[in-house]
Amino acid sequence: MTEKLIPSDPAHIGGHRLLTRLGAGGMGIVYLGRAESGELAAVKVILPEYADQPEFRARFRREVAAARRVESPWAAPVTGAGPDAAAPWLATAFVPGPSLAEAVAACGPLPPHGVRILGRMLARALTAVHDAGLVHRDVKPGNVLLAVDGPRLIDFGIARATEETALTSADMVVGTPGFLAPEQAQAQPASPASDVFALGCLLSYAATGRPPFGTGAVDALLYRTVHDEPDLDGVPDDTRSLLERCLAKDPAVRPTAREVDETLVEDTPQDTIDWLPDAVVRLIADRSAAMLALPDIEATALDAPTEGQQGEVPTDVPRPSSRRRFLLLGGGAGLLAVAGGAALWAAQRGTDRAPTASSNARRWILGVQADLTGPQKAMGQAQERGIRLAVEQFNSREDKPFTLTLKTVDDRGDATRAAKVARTLAADRDLLAVIGSTGDESTGASLDSYDAQLVPQLTASSAQSVYGTSEPRHFLQAVPGYTNLPATAAFSLQAQGARRVGVLIDRDGGIPAWQLGHTMFQNLGVLKIAGEPRVVPRLAEDFTAVVAEMAAQRPDAFVYTGTPARAAAVARALTQTDFNGLRVLGYPAAGPEFLTAAGPAAEGWQIFAPYIDPSAAPVRAFASAYRKRYGSAPPYWAAEAYDVARMVITRLSEADGRPSRNRLYDLLAKHAYKGLVRTYAFDEEYGWWLKGYEIFRYEVKGGRYSYAGKVDL
Repeated sequence: MTEKLIPSDPAHIGGHRLLTRLGAGGMGIVYLGRAESGELAAVKVILPEYADQPEFRARFRREVAAARRVESPWAAPVTGAGPDAAAPWLATAFVPGPSLAEAVAACGPLPPHGVRILGRMLARALTAVHDAGLVHRDVKPGNVLLAVDGPRLIDFGIARATEETALTSADMVVGTPGFLAPEQAQAQPASPASDVFALGCLLSYAATGRPPFGTGAVDALLYRTVHDEPDLDGVPDDTRSLLERCLAKDPAVRPTAREVDETLVEDTPQDTIDWLPDAVVRLIADRSAAMLALPDIEATALDAPTEGQQGEVPTDVPRPSSRRRFLLLGGGAGLLAVAGGAALWAAQRGTDRAPTASSNARRWILGVQADLTGPQKAMGQAQERGIRLAVEQFNSREDKPFTLTLKTVDDRGDATRAAKVARTLAADRDLLAVIGSTGDESTGASLDSYDAQLVPQLTASSAQSVYGTSEPRHFLQAVPGYTNLPATAAFSLQAQGARRVGVLIDRDGGIPAWQLGHTMFQNLGVLKIAGEPRVVPRLAEDFTAVVAEMAAQRPDAFVYTGTPARAAAVARALTQTDFNGLRVLGYPAAGPEFLTAAGPAAEGWQIFAPYIDPSAAPVRAFASAYRKRYGSAPPYWAAEAYDVARMVITRLSEADGRPSRNRLYDLLAKHAYKGLVRTYAFDEEYGWWLKGYEIFRYEVKGGRYSYAGKVDL
């Protein structure tokens, strides 16, 4: 996944001609560079605001020294460095393959023998790290790149010598939650045993497709890492016992990296040629091939022609592609060897360039990825119909500048299938954007597939604040997040007179329940409202005791976040107490099942939701058109999807000709759109979060969800 150079980027760093951006982090930018020898390298350059700080420069010197001391074929080697340069930099050998996180998201878990080979090679890499007196401290799927001949451990940016003192503060957690050891989660010093724990997390992820301590809010991940046992369901029996030892809470009980290597080598074949499934090999080939299809080098500040050079080359004459010429004739030979026929195909298929004279002859495709036949099919079908209505209305206009084609895929609400269908849809070069998916897991699983092809992805219903190991880049969350919504609910409870609130978080509700409940408790504190939180485990069957204990605290309001069926049990248990205050239900639990199972106990419960009632005044025209088109009233979530589709269509119509995917993403992300349901404007700092708190309140009356209007803060 690359980005074009921008005018402010340097042209050369330490003898490397910079070709493109590979990514950016908190302290620097990583470029793809070409050394004078012709070799490709990942060149990390520290940002000026940090390079001028003595403590950061000292840390960077240690990073360079640390990386130079690691010698292993399974760790990306340092090829050059300039720790004392005006812009400090570090170059490592470039690995064109995807990360383990991308491969698992796109192709699913690795087969058992692949997991064991992966573990053996990474254990050898960590052995080299530890033999050099270092601790990596951030072993995670994103820091493991895959090649046909084996994995490569990268990013020693937070590695340090075991005898050195960290520059971070004593209470700072260093590493990636979900892939760090309990001692790191408690802000204690990391050790080689911490890396082994992280390796155990990584191998469990490779085997099952999910982190062993789940996903979600950072504090929840840290808590589970310290207190809970790992979820190793699905890990093969011949690997499980080893991972249990790696994931021991006590560092002294864990094996060393060398012992992990020796354990796996006993029954793991030495030949690594066939260690990956065909789908991952194709992904590696495609990624390598993409390096051959990079666009021409963009002009940067140091490349700009001088005044005397202006006019020497006519602007209407295409310039030769120096980058592509090099890749095909020089350093690209290695990539061709890896990618085979796929590399040649990728080099010929074109790139995401600016529109040309023939662009309008191509199809204009808007994609829809939804759960149409799985557990959330009612929501997915409603959204697909809303989007289809928006496209049909646009195509019926006589003055339309283009005809829009809708292309729909059904991911069935399954994460593995979501990644596969997303990859297929994203491969269509005529696809401009995609709306989806319906649920949180399927949305998170599809992020990398769309981002790899720079496809703008918008969701109208997935509200997570984090998506596991994925990092949204061409993603827009066009719905208030689980961590945004509780602020509105807390203000409403305050306005209704609540001064003490019991909050029951049911872990059976997963990430939505935790984020809604935990953030509600935090917002109550900000408003000086006393909060009484309780958390019940997934295995809890009887809620009578915990509900009675919470009611005994005499709260003015009771909040439950979890599932519809268990919400009904809580509602029934609450009627057995003398509680007569306000009742609030987290909206993911507010389904038809709650009304049916709770019966009279459902009366009076309030719901604060991001979806508008389809009969509300702002969407009546839409509801009328929907009823005419489909013969029934629109369900919840249809209007929101209709809004998002109209936003995409509007930005396409405003573009000067057919926009590139990057250009369309910028138009969507940087310009507010006033829809029927809400105004869609995205956070400038975080990019993909929806700004604003437009939430709608419902209350159960007469056995149905009665719409009470938009909540005014």
